[in-house]
Amino acid sequence: MLELESAGLTAVIVPEAGGIVSRLDWRGPDGRLHAVLKPPGEIAPSTAAPNFCGSWAMLPFANRAFGCVVDDGERRFLVPSNDPSGAIHGFGWQAAWDVRRYDRGHTVLEHRRVAGADPYRYRARQEILLDEHGLSIRIAIVNEADSALPFGIGHHPWFPCAADTRLVMRARGALVFGEAFRATGQEGFDQGGPYALPRPFRSEEVTAWSFLGWDGTARIETPSAGLATTLTASESLDCPVVWAPAGADFLCVEPQSHAIGAPSEPEARLAAPLQRLAPGEVLEGWLRIRPEAL
Repeated sequence: MLELESAGLTAVIVPEAGGIVSRLDWRGPDGRLHAVLKPPGEIAPSTAAPNFCGSWAMLPFANRAFGCVVDDGERRFLVPSNDPSGAIHGFGWQAAWDVRRYDRGHTVLEHRRVAGADPYRYRARQEILLDEHGLSIRIAIVNEADSALPFGIGHHPWFPCAADTRLVMRARGALVFGEAFRATGQEGFDQGGPYALPRPFRSEEVTAWSFLGWDGTARIETPSAGLATTLTASESLDCPVVWAPAGADFLCVEPQSHAIGAPSEPEARLAAPLQRLAPGEVLEGWLRIRPEAL
C-alpha cells in the first residue's frame, strides 16, 4: 500500500490489487474532509471481483467482451472469463503492479503480461500524481506481442452520489442498447445528451450509457456536501461509460477509448472500435479528478 499527499489531497494506492487508487480524500478551505472517490469501507480491495470503490485501470480493453470474444474484423480470439457475461474490464485490475517510482505525491506503476492462452502480451504503465490541479493519472499500454492486436484502455472512477448529486457532461451521441448492454445501434444528440443541463442523477432505474464523442469534461456537484468534482480526460478517452444501479449511493463516469462491447459486438465496433497496435506501438491517455468547494 502506498500513500500520496499533496495540496490538501490524500490518496491510497494498492499496487498488488490492480494498482487501484482505493481512496481519494480532499480537505477543503474550511477544513472539512471530503471523500472525492467512493472509499472501500470495510472491504479491502482485491482482484477477485471488480472493486466498487476508488478508481482503477481497464486494459487491454475496457468494459465488456461478451462471450470472451475479441474480434476486430481482422483477427478473432478468446480471452479468459472473469464475469458471467464473458470477460470484463480486461486484465489489469486483476494483476499485481510493480512500483517503479514512489515519492510523497507521485508514483509510477507497471504491469506486464507475458503469458496466457490468448495472444495479448503487453507492458502497461500508470503514472499517478497529486498536485494543486487534483489527481492526475496517465496510462499507457505497449503491444509486446509479435503481431498486431486490438487494444483499448480506460479508467473506472467511482464517485459518491447523494440524493441531490447532479452530473453535467456533453457528448455527440451514445450506443443504443439491447439486452444485457449489447449494442444494437447508435443515436446522435443535437443538444449534448441527457446530462447537458444539471439535474439530479440518482434514479430508481439502472443508469447505463456508452457515450460517443464526449467533449472531455464532466462535473459532479453535490450541494448537500458542498463539493464539486470535475473530471477531465484526453481525446483518446472520449467514449465514457456512465453507470449506476437503481438508487445507488455512487455513480461511475469511466473515460475509455472505445464503446462498451467493442471487443465482441459489431455495432459497438462500428461506433467506436479498439485500436489496432503493431508490435511496439503505444496507446495512451490521461484523466484528471479535481475537487473544489461548492
